Amino acid sequence: MGTTADAERRGWTQNPEAVQQDILSVALSEFAANGFSGTRVDTIASRTQTSKRMIYYYFGDKLGLYTRALEAAYLKVREGETQLELDHLNPQDALARLVAFTFDHHRANPDFIRMVMIENIHKAKHLAESQVIRDFNVAAIDKLAEICRRGQKAGVFREALDPVALHWQISAASFFNVSNRPTFSAIFGNDLFEEDGQKIIRRQTVNAILSIACKPGEGPSENE
Repeated sequence: MGTTADAERRGWTQNPEAVQQDILSVALSEFAANGFSGTRVDTIASRTQTSKRMIYYYFGDKLGLYTRALEAAYLKVREGETQLELDHLNPQDALARLVAFTFDHHRANPDFIRMVMIENIHKAKHLAESQVIRDFNVAAIDKLAEICRRGQKAGVFREALDPVALHWQISAASFFNVSNRPTFSAIFGNDLFEEDGQKIIRRQTVNAILSIACKPGEGPSENE
């Protein structure tokens, strides 16, 4: 027993960041699949290269682990946004790239969508207590606000453009594409969720947001 504990401690002290990332990755998938109450820390430990004892050492308790997993999910999307390098693009192209990234990220990360859905069921109780997530999202709005300012200065975006409302509209389409796939497919079939259908929805989502943001004549053409 002591040998196992010693070996575990050696691995933990050698690369604690990797251990924590492994735990958070597994925790995210478990919480997304089973919710907070339905997830067992024992199950998370069994899927990682550490123990339940070490999970509690790093994260305090189950709620602490859930909160950190939720923060990690938001961090991933915000880190992706910072890597887009939008400043050198004209405002229309910068906005189009941001919308396309959001659509692609949400489609590729259904666990993020499920975590947000779980938080909505709980009326964002845990999210509201996380200063980390609030800070992430302030930065996201600041980035979008800067694109809006550049577009307004260039005379291509509408003057009465609210970046928070625009963020809501971008999120709404990208989120629905994942969150409502099961019910939508059951009613209307799965064609829109095949690769060709997703390309169409992605393009239409980008064009719809540009049409909201741009002055008449400055948005996407009919052929885009």
